[in-house]
Amino acid sequence: METTWIDKFKGLGRLPAEIRDELVSGSEIVRVPPGTRIFAPGQTADNLWLLLDGTVKVQQKSDTGREVFLYRVHAGESCVLTTACMLAFEDYAAEGTSETDVEAVAIPRKTFDELVAKSPVFREFVFTAYSRRITDLFTLIDDIVFQRMDVRLASRLLELADENGVVHATHAVLGTELGTAREVISRTLSEFQRRGWIEQSRGEVHLTGRDGLERLVKSAGA
Repeated sequence: METTWIDKFKGLGRLPAEIRDELVSGSEIVRVPPGTRIFAPGQTADNLWLLLDGTVKVQQKSDTGREVFLYRVHAGESCVLTTACMLAFEDYAAEGTSETDVEAVAIPRKTFDELVAKSPVFREFVFTAYSRRITDLFTLIDDIVFQRMDVRLASRLLELADENGVVHATHAVLGTELGTAREVISRTLSEFQRRGWIEQSRGEVHLTGRDGLERLVKSAGA
């Protein structure tokens, strides 16, 4: 794995052989179980993680204790917050937690700094991933400010549903995902259930009318 993981990341496959060898030898494969806090506010960013498998959830907590979901890092991606902290030599202002079993490549600051400085291909990979995620964050801000909550919740349910159409999340967790109160989520889910789009059980939402949810999301983008 240590000699082939580079090809899992778009852009790194163009690295010259000597830079590939330096990247592999200067990094390590790490594995963590679900629920592991990978970074937290106030911590120093010492490693850039490139995910090989699993998902990492990044969220921020306000002084009042309210949690706001920012984004997820999936396999084949890196964390924009970590990239920003490493480039600016700043501490984290949010936390990242593994949602599943996670396997990742940890690139220490020394290797990161050296390759950003001398490899145009690696530098392009870092900044392309950074700019793409920044665009996603602006989309998130736009959704929070301008998008209707029922549309946002429908979209998130479709995104989080497993292969059986089940979302494993409580109302409180969905509220955190969308930056709103649990009561708002509960009211909206009740309306979805009345329309026959979902069924609810403890800690789960079953999508019974996926077509209805998809129509709602598409109507908002029309």
